Formats: sequence, structure tokens, C-alpha cells
Amino acid sequence: MNVMLKRAYELPTESDGTRVLVDRLWPRGLAKAKACIDLWLKEVAPSTELRQWFGHDPEKWQEFKRRYRAELKNNPAWAELQKLAQQKDITLVYAARDQLHNEAVILKQWLDASA
Repeated sequence: MNVMLKRAYELPTESDGTRVLVDRLWPRGLAKAKACIDLWLKEVAPSTELRQWFGHDPEKWQEFKRRYRAELKNNPAWAELQKLAQQKDITLVYAARDQLHNEAVILKQWLDASA
């Protein structure tokens, strides 16, 4: 299992494996054909309320991680993502500009820890 991260606006490569979009909203200005997304797992993304509260504010990062992990605990989409990551290499695709403070980072950390 190899879990990688990539912004949706970066060009896809063969080494990406299965590309999984983990945002609730489709990336602004990105054509679906150009994105080369294999699976859009929007249900694994933070709730709208949590996403809006966080607003990509790094000062809220620790609390965001705590709340997001709590949301994931009983989320069937999380189980689906875990199963997929155990079967093949995946790239978690996200749209956020901040490459250190977004849900894909948290998902990768959790997937790596469960490997």
C-alpha cells in the first residue's frame, strides 16, 4: 500500500495509481476529463459545517483534526477508503492551496498509521 497526495490542479501521472478525490466540492475551474479522477469519494470529506468553520485557518488545525477524525469514526466512506488503500496504490486528490492543512493530509496520516 502506498498513499500519496496531490493537488487536483497538478498533472496526473502513471505513478498516481488510483486517483481518489476527497473533497466534498468539485475543484473550481477543473474539467472532469482533465482531472482523471478514478473515484470521487465526497462522503469521506469533512462535513460542510466543519469545512466552513475551519476555513483553512492554520490556527484551527489541531481542533479541525480532532473534529474531523471524530466524523470519520462511523463513516462508511472511511471504511471504503481504507479497503481501497489496502488493495492498491492510491493518490488522495484535493483542491486546497494549503498543502499542509487539508483533509487529505489527515486521511493519509490515518491510512499510513493503519497499515
